[in-house]
Amino acid sequence: MTSSGFTLWLTGLSGAGKSTLAAAAGKKLSALGRRMEVLDGDLLRKDLCKDLGFSREDREENIRRIAFVADVLARQGTIVLVAAISPYRKMRQEARERIAGRFFEVYVRAPIELCEKRDTKGLYKRARAGEILLFTGISDPYEPPAHADLVCDTEKESVRECVGKIIRLLEEAGVLT
Repeated sequence: MTSSGFTLWLTGLSGAGKSTLAAAAGKKLSALGRRMEVLDGDLLRKDLCKDLGFSREDREENIRRIAFVADVLARQGTIVLVAAISPYRKMRQEARERIAGRFFEVYVRAPIELCEKRDTKGLYKRARAGEILLFTGISDPYEPPAHADLVCDTEKESVRECVGKIIRLLEEAGVLT
């Protein structure tokens, strides 16, 4: 087992910028010569978690599966960037405990109004019309982290600024040597 792997868990509302930041941070980490993998919640739902719906139980199972995969990869020395809404604090805490000592939670914060403006798929509009039930932030809760390792406010900070903050966090934690 190698200790060079870890998980950077990006959580936030749909449209907050999780996938964008994971891709940009992943590109930077790859340029530093590090082995990394992005686990995008939307893509995982199409394959690994396609049997799950959006009830609380299914969302919790979704996060359990993602945490399992992230843990396996991190233990093998891979830097894992998870970009998943992960709406419940309890489940993020369980992921942190599973990936003990190698887990960094990044809250990708953006007001719901901005997330709605960024929504190219029209999901918020459909949720507000009642066409999508249990939509995080509209008809289902999102519990912001109480003690994230880092907050990236994508309303006020550019992608470049957020990636810089992520890299500094990892350097200060001693995982990017």
